[in-house]
Amino acid sequence: MIRTASFLMCKPFTILATLSLLTLLSGCISLNGHGAEKAEQWEVLFDGKSTHKWRGYNATAFPASWKIENGALKAIPGNGADLLTKAEYDNFELRLEWKVAPGANSGILYRGTEGDPEIWWNAPEMQVLDDAKHNDGKNPKTSAGSLYALIAPSNKILKPVGEYNEIRLVARGNHIEHWLNNQKVVEYELGSPELNALIAKSKFADKPRYGKNLSGHIVLQHHHDEVWYRNIRIRKLDPSPGSKP
Repeated sequence: MIRTASFLMCKPFTILATLSLLTLLSGCISLNGHGAEKAEQWEVLFDGKSTHKWRGYNATAFPASWKIENGALKAIPGNGADLLTKAEYDNFELRLEWKVAPGANSGILYRGTEGDPEIWWNAPEMQVLDDAKHNDGKNPKTSAGSLYALIAPSNKILKPVGEYNEIRLVARGNHIEHWLNNQKVVEYELGSPELNALIAKSKFADKPRYGKNLSGHIVLQHHHDEVWYRNIRIRKLDPSPGSKP
């Protein structure tokens, strides 16, 4: 009788504990080795199969210069259109992986809006590049991970060509961070005197809308070269400067 009573007392506890664990696991999602995170926080922008959240710049359809290959969005070499999210985002954390062919160039632009001849006229860009073989790699300010043509990356770890690099891009109000392979490589404030001084001496000096948007599209640049993007996801952030992503 003692054994039976003990079993009956423990069994409900065991079942309850199991159900609690299952509930906890069902509320989380593993995101490419970054640990378990709440599923409802993240919006998957590309799942390796569907392009329904993307279209071409100043267009309504998905451009023919991009295709799905082995679970990645691939830019087809030659002339092509930039790819942008249909939705716009203001305060966010973006995560994705990219790789390039030898000598290739691309970029991840953010808070971009349409209307200009090119979206880089208004949207800041995190550079995507083969540093070793592309001419832009000779200048730190246009190398992989940089705020293109303005701020060089620091503490950079870049994977060899043909391997995927992981990025994390954080935008909260005027505060922006570029992360490359788990290293913060660029940090700056939109509208700051320091950034404005850099812009005034750059190719963006005659682009009055550059860096002014606090909301806009996420853009994958088609720069005529072969590049791949995968595992693209985004989550909204608290706009408070003191909060952590």
